[in-house]
Amino acid sequence: MTENKLSITEQTRNIIVKLLNNENYRPVVQTSLDAEFLEYVIKFFKKIVNAKLGNENITSEWYKQEFLNENLDKKEIAYNAGLNLKTITNTYNSATKEIVLSASLEHYAEICNTIDRLIEDGGDINISLTIKFKGISVELDINESLIVVNSLAVRRAAFRGGTWSQVGKNVEKPLMIVLCELFSVPKEYYSLIGPKSLREVDFYLIDNNKHEHRCEIKLMGKGNPESADVIHARNTDIFVADALSTINKKQLDEKGIQWIELRESGGYKKFAEVLNYYKIPHEKNIIDFNEKLEKIFNEVFIIKK
Repeated sequence: MTENKLSITEQTRNIIVKLLNNENYRPVVQTSLDAEFLEYVIKFFKKIVNAKLGNENITSEWYKQEFLNENLDKKEIAYNAGLNLKTITNTYNSATKEIVLSASLEHYAEICNTIDRLIEDGGDINISLTIKFKGISVELDINESLIVVNSLAVRRAAFRGGTWSQVGKNVEKPLMIVLCELFSVPKEYYSLIGPKSLREVDFYLIDNNKHEHRCEIKLMGKGNPESADVIHARNTDIFVADALSTINKKQLDEKGIQWIELRESGGYKKFAEVLNYYKIPHEKNIIDFNEKLEKIFNEVFIIKK
């Protein structure tokens, strides 16, 4: 594996380290989310300044032309309208670009009507937003300001949902590889790819009889109902989570599913119990945990910024 290293980001590495040390990984994600959103805000304001300098009004029509036009990716269109593809699919049983564009324009029209009503009901209240960029100052009236505020709120929500979802996808497989490497599980006893199935899972542990045991990984908090959904929807043998509630654990035990709660003190050590249960070869004791963990990252992964 040294010659063909796997590529992960520095963020993924930091999250795995925190998970294995029973620490809260969420601040790592939050910092990344804040940086990504603020970068978007700056670009968004630059567009507004350029539009105002070109004598364009930041109206609902301007926003629609800039952020809801058919040349954009359909996911981008949905986000800019305050929707996501899953919501559109559930509503229309489809998420073709035509449907996404139609649904997004309809939803955006409702937002604009709401803004108009708020302005009308607001009476004498006045809101203005001033943006200064490189010595140039532009001022937005109440209608323009509310459109900008709503747009940024929508985008923040989109960033949040997308970021947390992506973090899970990025961390799941590398986390399991690190666990296997920590306990020196021979490479023929685990796999990222299992047999063809209608429902793929994140990782597979393989016993001496070549039987593949399906592993599901969820970086969820206590009380999250997602665990129950996964248990029933997929033929899961092993469940790995950041934190599990008493109800979560009871559900897993009732189904005969092996589970690991990383947030518990020394939580990762329960992986050895799972390996014992399935009679998978491994080292029982880890000497110099932090040193071995660092060695794994250096030898198995390429860390990217």
